[in-house]
Amino acid sequence: MTLNTALTGYANPSLHAQGLYIGGKWEAGQGIPVLDPSTGNTVAEVPDAGIDDALRAVDAAESAATEWRRTPPRQRSEILRRWFTLMTKHAEELALLISLENGKALTDARGEVAYAAEFFRWYAEEATRIGGEFRRTPSGAHNILVDHEPIGIAVLITPWNFPAAMATRKIGPALAAGCTVILKPASETPLTAYAMARLGAEAGVPAGVVNVLTTTNPGPVTSAMLADPRVRKLSFTGSTGVGRTLLAEAAKSVVSCSMELGGNAPFVVFDDADLDAALDGAMVAKMRNGGEACTAANRFYVQSGIHDAFVEGLTARMANLKLGAGYEPDTQCGPMITTRAVEKIDRLVTEAKSRGARATVGGTPLPGSGYYYPPTVLENVPTDAALAHEEIFGPVAAVYRFETEEDAITLANDTEYGLAAYIYSRDIMRAMRVGRGIDTGMIGINRGLMSDPAAPFGGTKQSGLGREGGVTGILEFMEPKYFAVEF
Repeated sequence: MTLNTALTGYANPSLHAQGLYIGGKWEAGQGIPVLDPSTGNTVAEVPDAGIDDALRAVDAAESAATEWRRTPPRQRSEILRRWFTLMTKHAEELALLISLENGKALTDARGEVAYAAEFFRWYAEEATRIGGEFRRTPSGAHNILVDHEPIGIAVLITPWNFPAAMATRKIGPALAAGCTVILKPASETPLTAYAMARLGAEAGVPAGVVNVLTTTNPGPVTSAMLADPRVRKLSFTGSTGVGRTLLAEAAKSVVSCSMELGGNAPFVVFDDADLDAALDGAMVAKMRNGGEACTAANRFYVQSGIHDAFVEGLTARMANLKLGAGYEPDTQCGPMITTRAVEKIDRLVTEAKSRGARATVGGTPLPGSGYYYPPTVLENVPTDAALAHEEIFGPVAAVYRFETEEDAITLANDTEYGLAAYIYSRDIMRAMRVGRGIDTGMIGINRGLMSDPAAPFGGTKQSGLGREGGVTGILEFMEPKYFAVEF
């Protein structure tokens, strides 16, 4: 396969031409424009699937389900491994495609492709290690045998901010477990999903095991699939609001759900932290993908003794970032995904400034075409400002001062979200103590990046249900079956 990408600022529009992918067949169509966030121009159109298309995808997944679940784990493993190899081979072309439709800088896009491919390699290995259990009952009456079976057809809904990684993080464990899937990528970034489906077919994924459809009518389309009794799993990554709606919809048919929802990560810096290391970590935690990440550090709580030096250093680093089109080689921060995203960021920043916050760099939208917002640092932010409680999803670092360890924990927990948090301190005992006090699913200690395919990814409170990645991730797509055995 050749993705045939051009280095002219645009990937070749023929990448999208094959359309919906159902039952191993490509169905051409139009209806959804794909925009380049760097310019606002339309670069491609993909089909707009309806309810009938979605149910055909369920039919295709059902037709492939029996054979796929009977496929030996080693064979499923080898297909996933070949998919990993193909993604690695076409990494640069995929990165350019991601930059085109998402806007992220090529450096970030390359990192995403490498990260995304690793889920196929990890679950290629886990496919052959699905465990069970055998033991005697405490009473001695009989034996307990526990097997794990594929849960069934899975609907996978992925967001626009990591169009490759969010797909592989779901497809990898689902296929390793023996499930067939229907992937519904975000309508803003469908080209990456279709490109990866073609790579999957080349890797040997049988027809119907992976189906991909795009739609501008996600509510009814998803509801129709969840209402179908053949669908037994929903894995969703997106906003908490949409997640609540999907949970209610899935409850009608008692469909198992995994939910990776919103985040509002605190980044806690103690006086004894290595300042340069904390600044390095802050730039990664804040500016990965231009801040459009659920794990992005949004609330920077810095102890008084190091506060001013941290603000000065962060301001200098943010000011030096090169803003531009994601696919330009020297870009360090690309555009936001849509003009609505820019408007939301501006609303939150404007409200904070009206209440006393001061922008040390950035702080106002940029004129011209494209959906740009400059890297921004705000200090003297009130802890009850809207941006302290809403997910910013942009390149804005809001800095707050704190005094004591107890203050840091209280401030960090002052949110409905509990996905990720970051702590910087040379005192590892304090860092662990504070980490245990913060109600969140993941903690980075003296690290600005925590995501790893081998680790469980997920949150507490309104940040979701279940975990993706690691050994845990494959169990989300399996049902334990208990046999009471006497012999």
